[in-house]
Amino acid sequence: MRLIGMLDSPYVRRVAISLKFLRLPFTHEPVSVFRHFDAFGAINPVVKAPTFITDADVTLMDSTLILAHVERLADPALTLEPADIPDHARAQRVIGLALAACEKTMQIVYELELRPQEKRHEPWLARVRGQLHAAYGLLEAEIDADEGWLFGERPMQADITAAVALGFTRLMLPGEIEDAQIPALASLAARAEALPEFTGTPML
Repeated sequence: MRLIGMLDSPYVRRVAISLKFLRLPFTHEPVSVFRHFDAFGAINPVVKAPTFITDADVTLMDSTLILAHVERLADPALTLEPADIPDHARAQRVIGLALAACEKTMQIVYELELRPQEKRHEPWLARVRGQLHAAYGLLEAEIDADEGWLFGERPMQADITAAVALGFTRLMLPGEIEDAQIPALASLAARAEALPEFTGTPML
C-alpha cells in the first residue's frame, strides 16, 4: 500500500500514524501538491493529499475515507474506533472538531500566504479565526485533565487526530493557540507526540 503526500499535511500525517498503530505495512511517498504538482498529478490527476493506493491498485482520497477502509484491513483488536455507541459518537465529535481546526488553520494560512496583502478580506479572516478558536475551545471541553487517553488505555483515532491537529496549528500559526487556552488538549498532544508512532512520523 502507498500513501502519497507530505507529512506537514495533518490529513496525511493522521493516516500515516494510524497505519502504524494498526500495524499495516505501507510505503510513504512525500510528494507535494504544490512543489511537485505534475508528479502528483501523474499519480492522481485530482492532486489531493492524502492519496492512498491499495494493494489492488485502487486510488482512495480523503483521510477519513482512507481510514474507514484501512480499519477493515486491520486486526479488530487494534481498532482505533470505540465499540460502545455513545463513545463512538463522542469520538466522532472530537475528530470532527479537530478536523475543523485543521480546515480553519489552512484557510488562515492560505489567506495570509497565498493572497496578495491588498486583496485580503479582514472581516472574513477574523471570522475564520473565531471559528478556529471555537473549535479548539470545544475540543478542550471534551478532554479530561488527566494523564490517560480519551477512550481507554491506548490512543484511539480521536486522540491521534486531536494531537495531529494541534501540532499542525502550532506549526503553521505559531502563537495563535496558546497552551494556557487548552491545557488538557496540550497535555494529551504532548503525550501522543512522545509515542514512537508520532516521533517516527514527524511533520517536518
